[in-house]
Amino acid sequence: MLPSVHHPRYLVVRRHLRSLRKGAGLSQVDLATLLHVDQSFVSRLEGGDRYVDLLFYLDWCRACGVEPSEAITALTLKGA
Repeated sequence: MLPSVHHPRYLVVRRHLRSLRKGAGLSQVDLATLLHVDQSFVSRLEGGDRYVDLLFYLDWCRACGVEPSEAITALTLKGA
């Protein structure tokens, strides 16, 4: 059974995504532009209204200048 987007572990994921973006000095608009999506899509992911797709997560990390393998390690250490 998949956890809901409101599951505590998914809250860790959402905070992680936001931290990656902010750590890169990017606004939601900036990141959305780099990822070729609307700002509202970024907002819905960070706000817990949508699941993040694995491939999109990899793109998110790279757009934020973070190696995905390092981001995954950090995410698991945070409790996801």
